[in-house]
Amino acid sequence: VFWATALSSCIGRLWIVLWGNFPFALGPAMGLNSYMAYTVVQGMGLSWQNGLACVFTSGCVFMLLSAFKTQQHIVDAVPDCVKKAIGAVGMFIAFCGFQSAGLIQKSDSTLVTVGDLSNPGTVLALAGIAITAVLVIRQVKGGILIGILLVTVLGLFVKDPVTGAAYTTLPTSVFSFDNPAEALAPTLGQLSYRGMFSGPLPFVLGTIFAIVSFLFVDLFDSLGVFLGIAPKAGLVDEDGKTPGAGKALFVSEGAAAVGAVLGTSTVTIYGAESAAGIAAGGRTGLTACSTGLLFLLTLFFSPVFLMIPSIAAAPALIMVGIFMMEPLSTLDLSDFSVAMPAFFAVAAMPFTYNIAYGVLFSMLSYTLCMAVTGRRKQLSPTMLILTAVFLMYLILDAIF
Repeated sequence: VFWATALSSCIGRLWIVLWGNFPFALGPAMGLNSYMAYTVVQGMGLSWQNGLACVFTSGCVFMLLSAFKTQQHIVDAVPDCVKKAIGAVGMFIAFCGFQSAGLIQKSDSTLVTVGDLSNPGTVLALAGIAITAVLVIRQVKGGILIGILLVTVLGLFVKDPVTGAAYTTLPTSVFSFDNPAEALAPTLGQLSYRGMFSGPLPFVLGTIFAIVSFLFVDLFDSLGVFLGIAPKAGLVDEDGKTPGAGKALFVSEGAAAVGAVLGTSTVTIYGAESAAGIAAGGRTGLTACSTGLLFLLTLFFSPVFLMIPSIAAAPALIMVGIFMMEPLSTLDLSDFSVAMPAFFAVAAMPFTYNIAYGVLFSMLSYTLCMAVTGRRKQLSPTMLILTAVFLMYLILDAIF
């Protein structure tokens, strides 16, 4: 799986460079990893080979739809206020950073609560946030990366009270490389359609819905990330449109199919990583190309990369979250029909821990606002079709 992850990430990033010169990072989506493991395999009873077949099918279907420029039509149909609200995906990214830093933790009574501020790891993460913020304010080139490296070094001298070990542990070796054939053998080409469409009708319908879920969650995850980071990357024209969206989403779906063949769940565009690169100055495919090739290096120097603790990445995620809040400043939040979609985009992403649901609820609330305020003519045919699809998806999600 380590090899499948590295290779699919590399292929996806090089593909998006050649196809559209985009500075985007691609990799297996962690949310869809969980969906495949806990819902498709454990919940529905499909094998993991069948799960990979679902991912492969969803990727291929949407690549076929690209012949009709479906992806580009969808992006163009998204209202401007929703696009800018989705740009607040930074709240979701920062939420992930707060968790990694130990600044928030789960609570049985309130779901989440403040973490243990006396914990050495949390203190170190807070120091990392302060250091990174100073570097960013002072416009130091590579400030976010410097912050990660500094916390990693400091982690050598700070011990985790739970394990008794330092947060950063020096690897026993720098170089590590497996036989490619042996490393990939357990997952390469193991996807299988056997038994997927046989059995009781509810099981078959559930399998079909699993494929649809992979397709739509990947689409709207990628859509949310793309719309969120496109303005920062200079990919929005003077009319507020993103001409290259169709190409970027095509690669995202195509990379999902490639990842399934290699043996990993859905490969998609990553928000935090893409935003971090763009915040550091990345504007062209050279950014994605560099990270793609660096993924190949992880196959040779994995002990070095695995040495970096999660608390070192937390300040970077929080800084990126701050950067991505800017689009909200241009919205007229005194208009409820603007404020409601914006609120659902900002709130639903971290609360559901899913970017796709933030996009879904934001667009549904926009349609509702337009309908009840007598502005139905502002809803394009594509937007009406999307609304119907969203509602059907919610119904099927409740059933299955």
